[in-house]
Amino acid sequence: MSSDVVIYHNPSCGTSRNTLALLREKGVEPTVVEYLKVGWTQDQLKGLLARMGAKPRDVLRARGTNAEALGLTDPAASDDKILEAMTREPILVERPIVATSKGVALCRPAEKALELL
Repeated sequence: MSSDVVIYHNPSCGTSRNTLALLREKGVEPTVVEYLKVGWTQDQLKGLLARMGAKPRDVLRARGTNAEALGLTDPAASDDKILEAMTREPILVERPIVATSKGVALCRPAEKALELL
């Protein structure tokens, strides 16, 4: 069981590493996408968010980023403005995001990934 599981992963993030380890513990070898290296497209993010039933703000990473300086934490910041910033600066997307045939979720804590298997 593997080909339908994708993890959008940041290897320097402990939660992301734990989620990947948990998937492997369960016998799943996911496709690992290091989004900080490959980046995001707006269509890709919109598709993942649609499957999550979420808005860009729901996956915005504020801690350790310049999200606040960019005005993205302002309640008036539009979805389009946040998405545009996320495609320009992939670090602004919270991690890890796991996608399977059952759905997509921001897996914080890592155990949330089990609901998608």
